[in-house]
Amino acid sequence: MGFLGVLEDKHLQHVPATVVLREEQHIQTEITAALKHGTGKNADIVLIPQPSEDPNDPLNWSNTKKFTIMAIIAYGSTLYASVLAPLLSPALVLIAMDFKKEVADITVISGYMLLVTAASGPIVNACARKYGKRPVLIASSFFGLIGTIVCSAVNSYNGLLIGRIIQGGSISAFESIVVAMIGDLFFVHQRGYWMTLIQFILGAASNFSAIIVGPIASNIGWRYLFHILIAFAALECVLLILFVPETAYNRDHRYDIDELADDKLGELAAAEQRHAHLGEKGQAGEEVVRIETATSGNPALKPKKTFVQELALFSGTYSEDNFFQLLIAPFAVCTNFAVLWVIIVTGGLTAFFVAQSYDMAQIFMFPPYNLSAAGVGYLSLGPFLGGLIGSVFLGGTLDPLIKWCAKKNSGVYEPEYRLLGMIPALLTGVGLFAFGYMCQNHFSYYATATMHGVCLFGIVCAAISASAYAIDAYRDMSSEIFIMNMLFKNLLFYGFSYFVNDWTFSDGPAKVFYVFGGIAFVMIGTTPVFFFWGKRYRSFWHRHNLLEKWGIRTHSEI
Repeated sequence: MGFLGVLEDKHLQHVPATVVLREEQHIQTEITAALKHGTGKNADIVLIPQPSEDPNDPLNWSNTKKFTIMAIIAYGSTLYASVLAPLLSPALVLIAMDFKKEVADITVISGYMLLVTAASGPIVNACARKYGKRPVLIASSFFGLIGTIVCSAVNSYNGLLIGRIIQGGSISAFESIVVAMIGDLFFVHQRGYWMTLIQFILGAASNFSAIIVGPIASNIGWRYLFHILIAFAALECVLLILFVPETAYNRDHRYDIDELADDKLGELAAAEQRHAHLGEKGQAGEEVVRIETATSGNPALKPKKTFVQELALFSGTYSEDNFFQLLIAPFAVCTNFAVLWVIIVTGGLTAFFVAQSYDMAQIFMFPPYNLSAAGVGYLSLGPFLGGLIGSVFLGGTLDPLIKWCAKKNSGVYEPEYRLLGMIPALLTGVGLFAFGYMCQNHFSYYATATMHGVCLFGIVCAAISASAYAIDAYRDMSSEIFIMNMLFKNLLFYGFSYFVNDWTFSDGPAKVFYVFGGIAFVMIGTTPVFFFWGKRYRSFWHRHNLLEKWGIRTHSEI
């Protein structure tokens, strides 16, 4: 039994994703010492995955370049994944009055947008796997820009619907493949901070936008929401084109020591030592790394791409699988129960929070609260702060926590240690129950906003913890996992848009959020199963991988 009760496996000598993280603690120091390590305070940390010798390997890029890329895609995620969906929430009543429609009819407009988002997910994944993430991100940003221009120019219900549907084509990539890009750019011990940033944007940043959206809709009109958004969307298009190169990379699979059952550390260490002796001479006979593709060769001898070369929209293909295989891969990964659990828990909890946003105008713009659209927007300060605190808390503790766990486990890291972050996620259920009770009994909106924040604190902790676990335990399937996560939760958003408002009106907010809170407790309560038995299941999956049996590959085998 490993540290904290993670059960050991009896079938494989090395279970994929179980890795030596702290080299000084491990009995194979003579082997791991030859591998690449971190610097400074992380000098004892073995880099996972190991970077190749190719200067174009994203793992070898400078911190400045990586930070720039993350800043731009985080900005894009804020615009498209966070702002677009709840953009009209504080103004639902105003738009309904303008078009002489029911509030539910306006909610459904955003529901159709999210349906398009969900439906486009498998296509986005297949294109990103086949042709890389850069062209998909750029195309998605243009969908967002065009859709926003349409929404800003129309004066009818159907016109707004068309614009929102076009906008739906921009969301999928910025909700899913940007998360997978963390695995492209960063090592295991660095991912927690970036996962925190992205999950904060996906889960909490939308609430800050609601604080701004409400006053704009009340004071100068809801159409100005789209007028203003055009400039921000155009800027994202320019930044993506100029400063976000392709992060997909077909690395020699030996370097992906977190994905292999036979990691062959000795062979990899010997190759590293040979390369160290070769220095910059790089003899062709010494194949430190050999990528078996059409452009095979010693990566150490490859020239670094220039800025102009990195501007290319397409940089080749990254999978030899046919497009249909790539389309069904996101659905196929759901045969992995751990993956399915991550998708259901993170998607379901996020959907419960979105249900709250659907109800906000309905609850607080009528007696006894009688708030304006701006007032409803200001209430989002509560969940924004809750999400911010949750992100700062887990962002500051998750990576140090897994390093500590690895140290206590003789230097060996288990991805299940990421699931310790699910403990504070129990506050999700507490927040949902309290929010429903307070709204039903007309408590102060300060109190309801506080409970709204408690709810999002828990959801952000759950999303960061489970998503980091998914990347570390099943990195080869990470793109498909987050595509399915996006698809599942957006289908829930779409479904909720049809009945949540009517359900709240007929039965009251207490019953609605008691049901959601109870389901949240059950979902989070299943975490120990995957914490204690997760390693054994990773071994089982490696030995009985249904995707391999069906001929479906989620990454390029090299």
